[in-house]
Amino acid sequence: MFVKVQPMKCSRRRFVKSTSLGLGASFLGVAPLAHGGISIGPGGPQLQGIVRSGNGVQAMPLPGAQVSLYAAGAGEPRLLARTTTDGSGRFQLRSAPSGRGSKGVFYATADLAGGLQLLCVIGPSLPTSITINELTTVAAGFAFAQFAISGVLAGDDFGLGIAAGMSENLVAASSGESSTVIASSPNGDETNSWRSTGSLANLLAGLVRHGGVGLQLFYALTTPPGGSAPTNLLQALSNLCRFPQQNVAPLFDLTLQAAVYAPALVRMPDAWTLVVKVNNTGDDRFLFGGPGNIAFDADGYAWITNNVVQGTGASSRFGVVLQPDGRPADGTRGQPKSPLLGGGLLGGGYGVGIARSGQVWFGNFGWGLPRNWPSEDGNGSVSLFTRTGKPISGPLGFQGGPVRAQAVVPDKLGNIWIASFGNDRIYVFLQGNPQRAIYFQQPNRSGPFDIEIAADGTAWVSNSGGLQASGQGSIARYALQGEQLRQIFFTELGNSNKALVLDAQGHAWLASGGDDLVYRVNDRGQKVGEYVQGGIENRGGMNAPWGITVDGDDNIWVGNFGPEQVTSNFTESNITKLAGSNRATRPPGLGTGDPISPRTGYTLPSAGAQVRLRNGEPLYGPNAPPSYTPLMRITSLAIDRAGNIWATNNWKPAFAVDLFNSGGDGICIFVGMAKPMGIG
Repeated sequence: MFVKVQPMKCSRRRFVKSTSLGLGASFLGVAPLAHGGISIGPGGPQLQGIVRSGNGVQAMPLPGAQVSLYAAGAGEPRLLARTTTDGSGRFQLRSAPSGRGSKGVFYATADLAGGLQLLCVIGPSLPTSITINELTTVAAGFAFAQFAISGVLAGDDFGLGIAAGMSENLVAASSGESSTVIASSPNGDETNSWRSTGSLANLLAGLVRHGGVGLQLFYALTTPPGGSAPTNLLQALSNLCRFPQQNVAPLFDLTLQAAVYAPALVRMPDAWTLVVKVNNTGDDRFLFGGPGNIAFDADGYAWITNNVVQGTGASSRFGVVLQPDGRPADGTRGQPKSPLLGGGLLGGGYGVGIARSGQVWFGNFGWGLPRNWPSEDGNGSVSLFTRTGKPISGPLGFQGGPVRAQAVVPDKLGNIWIASFGNDRIYVFLQGNPQRAIYFQQPNRSGPFDIEIAADGTAWVSNSGGLQASGQGSIARYALQGEQLRQIFFTELGNSNKALVLDAQGHAWLASGGDDLVYRVNDRGQKVGEYVQGGIENRGGMNAPWGITVDGDDNIWVGNFGPEQVTSNFTESNITKLAGSNRATRPPGLGTGDPISPRTGYTLPSAGAQVRLRNGEPLYGPNAPPSYTPLMRITSLAIDRAGNIWATNNWKPAFAVDLFNSGGDGICIFVGMAKPMGIG
């Protein structure tokens, strides 16, 4: 379970693109324009740059392009400056003296002949120079997909800032070239995303270099289901990011019309997704080894449990904290430093939750042999850290009764709910105090796994029936009354249940890995739906679901763990998207639970290079056979404030080989695909 941070709501009004101001070839000394207290004048910081098609030897300058600088925030983007490129495609302009920093983000557009508009997202502060080309336009369209539905950038400042960081992970705004993040391990040719950005940039380059020929076809192919055709490239790319499975083949054909950017895809993808993979914990002595669950704090930092010591089956003694762009937290500006050490951390499983105070709770599950389990005199443990990453709990954690804790979830009143897997109990630390622990004893072998707190303060619980794939599952609901827990219902349902999530309609969605289904349950504990049945063509990639979450449209995202048979090698791991309960926000023509994702699910193929750990070793260790599966068995999905979906690579693909070397290698971030919670 992860805490969902509610962003500020912003209007979905359709903004009208500013018209030309008729400025000359340079902007120096133009009369100021007032926009909410920010004016344009000669005294502000100077921004220079170039507008071109392509990079390197393929670069073609674009003279006569109208360049506009904007500040994006919760309202209509503010025009700060405008000029025109010279004969070599270069420009310079000045923003207002107060324009060096922004609460939102700066971005620049370049209007070309034929109605084409390229774009570069600059970020929250202005550098000295930028490049605007097709590659920067692709990065902006995907990273800002949830903020560009009207064809301009607008949204809450915090979400825009996260999106800017993800854009920079794809393309460097200064050079217009691929970022070192996307071009090197664990990305590069270990995944196909680097090449996908090149192919999409080639598609745009074909439009730019051939006078917009094919532009209306591109707009038609990127029109969202039941929606209107886009009016500019930014809107078209944002549609493609949000609906990446539609018209894949004809769009791939369009990418072959120009060979300007390299490398590019050599085969058609199953969907137009872009994924940034991260595997740096902040210290290579503590490699990722089975990240289990993710919780985002109020600053957008991801707090992540870690199962084992990489390459072994033994419990790890650390957690991981990543910045909103996926880099390890470095301890600056009062933030935590990754990896987290101390506090009794031992083999974290699914348990991580962030209280309203900012304190972070971890459950210690323990892996490997019993000597690796976090128990003393029969008790398990949980760990507690300050918001800056300092341990509050001692070296054995808090010994409050939970055994092999899974979910650890704070409620709005400061109570900490814990799924005590090892003794089939639901614990509550009243007011966060382990010395005031109460519990409810569930039936033997219930194996409680996940907990979600409803709006009324009651707690929904998924019971796994044990870790084996055939365990009888159940779902229960509890209310805290004084210092006692009251069971509202207990319903046997599913097999080897894992995560659950609550939608805005009051339903619980339960991932049942053992029978390969997702169940929908009403507030009385009655099953009202089970999804997805039928052949592989109709399942949206569903395969032993484990992680599950809900987006701002009330649609459901499922992380697939894959088969757990000893002989299984799950080399096509994926994410499934299902239509939710809200008829108004699911795609037209789909009913509740119908798959939105393609039959493959949303995948992350290799581009031909083997997967390597952060230290450069092959995935399975020194001298091991290569693996070409960058997206592995998923146990958790989390959607950040910019709509990026973070998926945990929890378990390596080959199940039997991994029984004593199970730990997956990091986090795969699907860029811009999901509507964040709280955006209107």
